[in-house]
Amino acid sequence: MRSCIVIATSILLIACSPKLDWRTVQAPQESFTALFPGKPDKLERQVPYQGANIPQILEAVKVDEAIYSVSSIYLNKDQSDFFPELLKQMQDNLFKRAGVDAQSALSSSAVYRTVARQRQPTTDYFLDFIAPDSKRQSMRVRWISRPSPDGGIWVYQVSVLQNTPSGINIEQLFSEEQYATFFEEFHPE
Repeated sequence: MRSCIVIATSILLIACSPKLDWRTVQAPQESFTALFPGKPDKLERQVPYQGANIPQILEAVKVDEAIYSVSSIYLNKDQSDFFPELLKQMQDNLFKRAGVDAQSALSSSAVYRTVARQRQPTTDYFLDFIAPDSKRQSMRVRWISRPSPDGGIWVYQVSVLQNTPSGINIEQLFSEEQYATFFEEFHPE
C-alpha cells in the first residue's frame, strides 16, 4: 500500500511539474516588459514604408506547438503620421494571410496594463485557419499603440500561434492559463 502511495505521488509530481519556463523579459529599448514561457529569440529588421525604413523588433519563443511573440515598431516624431495607415496595413496583412475577413473575425474586448499599472482597453482577435502546410492553426492577437515621451509612437503586436485540432473553441483555448498569462503580463510603458 505504501509503495502505491509513493508511485501515485511521484506520478502526480511529474504531471504537475511545469514545462513552461516563465521569465520576465525587460525590453527598455522597445519600452515594454513581458513574461515569456521560455527564453525568446530576438530578430531585428527594417520595414520599408512610404520611402522610410522603420525598425521592427520581434521577440519570440516556441514552446511545443505554440509560438509566443511580441513585435515592436517604433515610429519617430516625423513618422507618427504613418501610424493609422501602418496599423491598418499590419492588421489587413495578418487577416489576409489567415484568410479571415477582419469584419467578421471573432473578437472580444480586453484590457492590458501599462508598466505604471494603468488599465487600457484593447481588442483581442481569435483567428482559425489552415496554414500553407495544410495544418490547422489558431491565433490570438492584439495590437497596442503607446505614445513615447519624444513624440513618437510604439506599435505592438502581441500574439500566440498554435497548431490546433478542428472543432476546438479557440477563444476558450486561449483563455487557458499558459496563454492568458502571456497576454496579461505584457506591459508597455
